[in-house]
Amino acid sequence: MFFASDNSGPVHPQIMKRVMDANTGYAMPYGNDAIMDEVRDAIRTTFEAPEAAVYLVATGTAANSLALACYTQPFQTIFCAQHSHIEEDECNAPEFYTGGAKLTLIPTDDKMHPDDLAAAIARRPANSNVHMAQAGPVSITQVTEFGAVHTLEELRALTAVAKAANLPVHLDGARFANALVALGCSAAEMTWKSGVDVVSFGGTKNGCMGVEAVIFFDPKKAWEFELRRKRGAHLASKHRYLSAQMAGYLQDDLWKDMARSANAACARLAKGLIAARAEMKTTPEANMIFARFPRSVHQKLHADGAKYYVLDGDVANGPADENLGARLVCDWSMTDVLVDQFLSHF
Repeated sequence: MFFASDNSGPVHPQIMKRVMDANTGYAMPYGNDAIMDEVRDAIRTTFEAPEAAVYLVATGTAANSLALACYTQPFQTIFCAQHSHIEEDECNAPEFYTGGAKLTLIPTDDKMHPDDLAAAIARRPANSNVHMAQAGPVSITQVTEFGAVHTLEELRALTAVAKAANLPVHLDGARFANALVALGCSAAEMTWKSGVDVVSFGGTKNGCMGVEAVIFFDPKKAWEFELRRKRGAHLASKHRYLSAQMAGYLQDDLWKDMARSANAACARLAKGLIAARAEMKTTPEANMIFARFPRSVHQKLHADGAKYYVLDGDVANGPADENLGARLVCDWSMTDVLVDQFLSHF
């Protein structure tokens, strides 16, 4: 009953096999391996973007921060939701890799709203005030930190605000696959066709060992990214092991199949929690749930070895009927048996 995070689950056997297959003989380093050529072709096909520049790094933090650095000057600010991933979970890495640019947080419970984004951008008119941070890119988290999925209409409304101000758009796609299968759209529709300039295409949270793709739909940013990746210590010498993971991930649309499995497990869990009268903070739309239920249930789950994050309160001490918040995340390997075992404690 491991619901702590989707980056805690096992690597899919197909991906592991590709890594093992790559572990023979010799290969050119630093992304010059033959498997990386396969990956570039597969991603360009998947995203319907034949000119896209495609790169791999080992972590989502590196993917987001290095991508944003290519579009952000040190004297600029990045516009993002108050609860965006780059604000809450990157330990100031975007600020570090951009050379000191700041984040402007758009107040919201979860998703950014276009009117609020427009108002924040309007407070920083271009070239008007040397004393303030200048307007920089817009970053959108998809899936959001609270498990919601921006619809294509919502994405386009946000990117329209950015484009009206001549600002680039970054999509933080650590759970890109979960959002895509929830929407039933194509990778192109959720990115460049909706106005996104650069995306971090996540693999680690969806069955990979540790690999993320950075995709620039404007290939003019390619050389700058290569330099920043090297300077930032994220150019892997034995790159073929990153390439092999991504190749296995993309093969036969495995990435979509795993996301569907994770989302389905989450839907089953959410249905059971609602039936048990747990308080749902939001309506789960992908593979992540925020719910509140009694301390007594938390205690039973913990005693039976369940792993998940309790967001407030002391599980051990307090009234048995007091509700405590929890974050529950399903990965590709979560089974109906484990979901039902968890729900049996209610």
